[in-house]
This record gives sequence, structure tokens and C-alpha cells, in this order.
Amino acid sequence: MVEGGFPFPSALMVAGPAGTGKTTFALQFLCEGAARGEQGLFFTTLSEPTHWMLRFVSNYSFIKQEYFGEELVYVDLGAILKDERNPRKVLEFMEERIVETMPQRIVIDPVTVIGNRLTHDYRLFLYDLTVRLKNWQATTILTGETLPNQVYPIEISYIVDGVILLSYGIVNDARMKYLEVLKMRGTNHSTGKHLAGITESGFNVQAGLR
Repeated sequence: MVEGGFPFPSALMVAGPAGTGKTTFALQFLCEGAARGEQGLFFTTLSEPTHWMLRFVSNYSFIKQEYFGEELVYVDLGAILKDERNPRKVLEFMEERIVETMPQRIVIDPVTVIGNRLTHDYRLFLYDLTVRLKNWQATTILTGETLPNQVYPIEISYIVDGVILLSYGIVNDARMKYLEVLKMRGTNHSTGKHLAGITESGFNVQAGLR
């Protein structure tokens, strides 16, 4: 769909409503990197400890508990976002963690929570963040929760190199999941919605359009 993989370095947004598989998609991206010997860094903005997150994803075959703390470093941004409204301080904290781990793959899940805290400087924060991330030679996925009747978070869509939309649709009274590559710089990516699903092996996309 994207000519063999995500651009490197790049910052990509995976957006969609609750339950469409954004966090699963992002964790699978990190675990695939860990399996290839690539360092991963997972920033959570929800103040969830590692064992809470692992409890809900341990049934996936790609999750290896031994990755966490070694190949995958888990960092909670919740505390600093609660106490700090200065975007420069938040960026400095994130960059310090990046320097410590030197990751090739980064996830920020969900980045839209940061927007609820940095209401006046959010766009500037996002611009500075994406520039710094690409300077650190990493591929970053930023997940974004969408509101009802919102296709994607507009504040970040113009900054990132790629936008992947996850959505629902009703087919024969059944709720189906879909994936669409809306934007992917530097690739001749396929367009249109593709039928998707989440199984024990993780997030998967079926061949062909639906």
C-alpha cells in the first residue's frame, strides 16, 4: 500500500475514533521493529503504567514481555502534562528520553491529549515536535483520537508526512473496520478504504478495496 514501508525518517499520524485499533497498530509497529533489532520508544499521554497496558494486549502474538524495558522503553507523559503547560519544557522532557534511548521507532499515543493541555501553543508544539523527531532519524507514529463527524485532527494533518485513517462502517448490519492511506509523502500509495481487522496476530488489512 505504501511501496514497501513507511518513509524514514518521518512523522505519521494514525487517526480514528475509539476502538478502531490505533494503539494496537502502534504497538505492532514497535514490536516489529524490536523483532528486527530496532530500538523503540513509547510515549503514553494517558498516565497508564506499563503493566496496565500489557494486561490488555498480552493476547497478541506479536507482544513479547521481554521487549519492554529493553528494546521497547515505555515513558508516561501524564505527570509532566498535568504539571507543565510550557510546550518548551514538554519538548525538552521528550527529547531527553529520546537521547537516552536513541530509538529508530517512536510512538506518541495519543498526541491529541497534549492538545487539551497546550491549547494556545499546540500547533507550534506539533511543528517543533515533528521537526525534532525527524532530526533524530526516527520513524514516529502519532495516534490521534477523532471526535464525532471529524475525519482527522486538523491541527497535525498538514505537518506530518503521512496520514492513516482508521474507521468503522456498517455492512449487512455488521460493524466493519477500515484503513485508508490519506497521505504518504514520497510514496505512490494506494488510495481508498481497505477492509481491516484485529486478530490474535494484530492489525491486518485485506487485499483489495471494499
